[in-house]
Amino acid sequence: MKLYYAPGACSLAPHIVLRETGLPFTLEKVDTARHLTAAGTDYYAINPKGQVPLLVLEDGGLLSEGPVISQFIADTAGATQLMPAAGTLARYREMEWQNFVGTELHKSFTPLFHDGLDAAAKTELTALLRKKLQWVDTQLQSRNYLTGDVFTAADAYLFVVLGWAKFVKLDISALANVQAFITRVAARPAVREAMSAEGLLA
Repeated sequence: MKLYYAPGACSLAPHIVLRETGLPFTLEKVDTARHLTAAGTDYYAINPKGQVPLLVLEDGGLLSEGPVISQFIADTAGATQLMPAAGTLARYREMEWQNFVGTELHKSFTPLFHDGLDAAAKTELTALLRKKLQWVDTQLQSRNYLTGDVFTAADAYLFVVLGWAKFVKLDISALANVQAFITRVAARPAVREAMSAEGLLA
């Protein structure tokens, strides 16, 4: 399989999941500003959405959307610790968190990256995002990861999204449980390998 990615983007989550499973894969970096791959190919010609991640399957098929890619990878590897078995409540809890991170956190960060956003709107959107993150902090109060004591694909996604706070000048240092979570996930060998491969570690 081959993963198209941009350093530190949401594609880092399935990249982490790939390394957690040990499945063989290759990477190709995408310049999302110019929509060019590292090989110089027009990325729109590969993925008309123009976004990462994109997974090229062994049969040449394409799969997009990060949470779906992570589910596919975990299922392919039989990694039920990353994505519980289909039909179990644990699976739905995992998907519940994937959906929350994607719709409530990821999409709340997105407008904050745009320079054209006026100050008043940015203040209001930041306040709404901070409230959501404060709730996440309460959920992590008595557990190491989102669904308990086992690291899952949803944790990889949350870790990546939390990493964007520094880029939009959102101070989350007071969220003690979130900070502990970030430290815990960052120490995982697969996470360090993925971040190193993307040039994110000093």
